[in-house]
Amino acid sequence: MLDETADVRDDAVPPQTRHALARVLAPLGEPARVELLTGGTFATTYRVTLTDGARVVVKTAPTDAGRLLRYEHDLVRTEAQVYTLAAERPDLLMPRVLLTDFSRTVLPSDVVVVSHLDGVPLVDLGEPAPAVGARVDHDLGAFMARLHTVTGDRFGYLNAGSGLHAPTWPEAFGLMLGALLDDAARWGTPVPDADVRAALARHTDALAEVTTPVLVHGDLWAGNLFVEPATGELVGVIDTERSLWADPLYELIGADQMGTRTAPTAVLDGYASAGGAFALDTAAGRTRLQLYRLYLSLVLIIEIAPRAYTGDWIGPHRATAERLVREALDVLLGR
Repeated sequence: MLDETADVRDDAVPPQTRHALARVLAPLGEPARVELLTGGTFATTYRVTLTDGARVVVKTAPTDAGRLLRYEHDLVRTEAQVYTLAAERPDLLMPRVLLTDFSRTVLPSDVVVVSHLDGVPLVDLGEPAPAVGARVDHDLGAFMARLHTVTGDRFGYLNAGSGLHAPTWPEAFGLMLGALLDDAARWGTPVPDADVRAALARHTDALAEVTTPVLVHGDLWAGNLFVEPATGELVGVIDTERSLWADPLYELIGADQMGTRTAPTAVLDGYASAGGAFALDTAAGRTRLQLYRLYLSLVLIIEIAPRAYTGDWIGPHRATAERLVREALDVLLGR
């Protein structure tokens, strides 16, 4: 997750990093100002103002691959790939890729440089006025529907190095969930492994109903949505690093990872207005929602150790994610 304006530090970039960024950005111009954006928890991101006044955003991946969950390998490359897919679709509201450096020679990680978006991150608006919030939700639903018209030829994560992809959705989702449980074991994080595997085995048929891999953003929280603050018009979407070829329903859980508002009416109306239809009125669809809730709640729990999170927020955060895991398992296992 990334909030591009929550915290900006102009004094937190070491001289050697500024020099390396200047080398990477040389084809675009000379940096006049480099700001560290500290609202994210995965990548390191800089906002750079060039001497001609243009602003760009530079994202670099974590350099310690040993602390990544399996699905997180090469995620910055995934972000560049999705933005490239969206380059001919201005209705997908994504930044343009200006350059990439995957050599890991100038900086010790993958680098993607993209255009700077207009608008304000939704998270910075606090509690928006009802009319603004309704416009955001409607536009978000319509954006989801437009994004889901982009289809692929396999299911799972886009980053080939993860190995978490397969010809069918049950196979791909099984690989994703299995890798996550392996990550939990590697980091000594207690999770209900046997129950999770039993829930997956019990509901393979529900997953098998998904036969077309569509492009799913997977992380449409308020920090990744840029809006026009007066009206709530959605004008930009960022952080596609966790995108995958999947079931459209996965998007609803990715946009509501703390379980507060899974399918707001305005989002569903916006989705329908752009020609989409979520499978919310079927038993299999409702089952799949619970499987995706289970998966993403496990991600929230398991990533705590490798990311070495600190702060008073961790206790409540973990408790909420653990509650969501229990509730999903209760439904999936008929308890």
